[in-house]
Amino acid sequence: MRRVLPGRLVLLVALALLVTGCGGAAITEQDAQDGEPAPLRIGVMESLTGPGETYGNVAVRAKQMALDEINAAGGIDGRRLEFVVEDSQCSAKEAVAAYRKLTDVDGVKIILGTSCSGAMLGVAPLAEADGVILFSGLASNPDIANAGDYIFRTQISDVEVGIGTGNLLWADGVRKLATITEATDYAEGVRRTTVAQFEKRGGAVVAHESYASDVTDFRTQLSKLFEAEPDALHLAPQSEFAAGVIIKQARELGYAGPIYAETISVGTTALEIAGEDATGMKAITADLHPENAKAQEVLTNFRERYDYITLPWHLGSAYDNVYIAAECLKQTGDDQDADGFRDCMYEITWSGAIGNDYSFDADGEVVGLSRLVVEVLPVAERTPENHGYTVLGNAPTE
Repeated sequence: MRRVLPGRLVLLVALALLVTGCGGAAITEQDAQDGEPAPLRIGVMESLTGPGETYGNVAVRAKQMALDEINAAGGIDGRRLEFVVEDSQCSAKEAVAAYRKLTDVDGVKIILGTSCSGAMLGVAPLAEADGVILFSGLASNPDIANAGDYIFRTQISDVEVGIGTGNLLWADGVRKLATITEATDYAEGVRRTTVAQFEKRGGAVVAHESYASDVTDFRTQLSKLFEAEPDALHLAPQSEFAAGVIIKQARELGYAGPIYAETISVGTTALEIAGEDATGMKAITADLHPENAKAQEVLTNFRERYDYITLPWHLGSAYDNVYIAAECLKQTGDDQDADGFRDCMYEITWSGAIGNDYSFDADGEVVGLSRLVVEVLPVAERTPENHGYTVLGNAPTE
């Protein structure tokens, strides 16, 4: 277990930061001549390519937007903060390579990322051994809670997804479940926790299929699942593309029963691919509260800047990460002080896009946020503002 420092630092106003893109330029001679103080530099690892590219890119863009806002407000005590961005490709192997580049070549001690749980779990032992901060807004596998003293996340653990989904299935009258799962740490974590809760309530999994990330035709696996005559289908994909195709192919095979899923499956890309076939699907997901003024401001600004929105909670989480990092860097004044940054994280309480007054526990897990039940709307009712679904309420905890 991690130690929790005494007291709480309540922060309602965040500070400023600047991204310089994938290179992360060091201070130049001209900067020195002009008297500009040296910038603070930290790393970013997101899945710019690979299965998680839709949410990896939305995360980087949200971070860029946050940095530009903060920089325009004067930086961190007058100092710019620069990002050095690397592509972790939603892969443990590639994440390790990206981590080595950031730490060994660029010399960073604080990294925001990664997008995917497998990448996070692959890199976390290295970061813990090296005393490097790894702070993710997206990775949700339950095992990350035990990854170490320098590992933090604002993403809610899949334990909460599984409990909510298992309870929802049971409450909706599902007793026999079929599952299809991508063979990744994130997707397997969602399935494992969902099945555990569903079986705890008295349900039975009558069929299960998994698939590799490069598979694009799921009809063989789906046909096997439907032979078991389940009451419902549960899907846990890593990518939005796979989610959309699975939903579409399930309906093409004649399956008319209910479908249950998670955050990735209700992303904009997934719903565009699935079209009307996704109508009525339910998912347990984190979402930005419509009454949270900061959340709505962030979404409006992001849409105006980039002309699209997908996975709004992922977007907001990445955005908040930058402001939290800026506050801790303000306290330490040193981008090499990972220990000071860590101590700040243990003390901090934050209000931002993804919620009010949330903090981090002794395992670096976010506390004070909750997931929701959403239901996908018919295509004619989907709008950029409602993200294609309606919120039914909080995820059931019992």
